[in-house]
Amino acid sequence: MKAVAPLLVLGWGNLSRGDDALGVLLVQQLEQDAAALVSCGGLECLIDHQLQVEHALDLAQRQRVLFVDAAPGLAGPFEVRTVQPRPGRTPFTHALEPAALLDVAQRQLGLALPVAQLLALRAQTFELGQPPSPAGMAALQAARAWALRWVHAQAAAWPAGSRGSV
Repeated sequence: MKAVAPLLVLGWGNLSRGDDALGVLLVQQLEQDAAALVSCGGLECLIDHQLQVEHALDLAQRQRVLFVDAAPGLAGPFEVRTVQPRPGRTPFTHALEPAALLDVAQRQLGLALPVAQLLALRAQTFELGQPPSPAGMAALQAARAWALRWVHAQAAAWPAGSRGSV
């Protein structure tokens, strides 16, 4: 059985809808930036069109998870929030919020939950067929730098020898 990476970065969005693509783009870039952590099995990066109930299974045996998504109305280029489990309006549906996904993982699957954070990137445009806005791309670069520091800080906290060399 393959060991589960202790860190999971899970981003979602629609590449065809302007700034809605920011979560997916950040995770793609982070996977390239942190290739050594990916190759040693310490980090797994997942992307999808939306956060779904099936993603609760991806939380099993993780130490930490970073959810990444675009969000309108942020004051700065990005915000980071701790996520606690909280029931959603309809827990067995698609398009869940991270808190509802954690709730499903804990209450329905009985999983021990990882420490979870949401990295929200400031988004302004969501028009179909449009690329991300210049402001969205600036938010992406600022958030990318923060996320890379987050990944390396988590990796530095692993017990020596637990995940190969980084």
